[in-house]
Amino acid sequence: MTTQTTTHLEFGHLHHPLLGRRVIDHGHDDRVGILRALAPDPKDNNPGLVLWIPDTPPVAWLSPVGGGVEWTTGPDQIEAAP
Repeated sequence: MTTQTTTHLEFGHLHHPLLGRRVIDHGHDDRVGILRALAPDPKDNNPGLVLWIPDTPPVAWLSPVGGGVEWTTGPDQIEAAP
């Protein structure tokens, strides 16, 4: 598993060395996806404009390699895919 750095980007997002790369999600049966963001999860599922940064721990936002619906997992559950 990788360790995250705490460099802050905009809107509550954090830098991670694997952003934009294929990763293995050990929290979801070793599913492979693209790490899109490391950011808080707003939890309210409001599709509208978010005007505040949620005060929640960051989660890893992943998208399927071939496209589809994103999912989230714990940042400590991902590592670089071969």
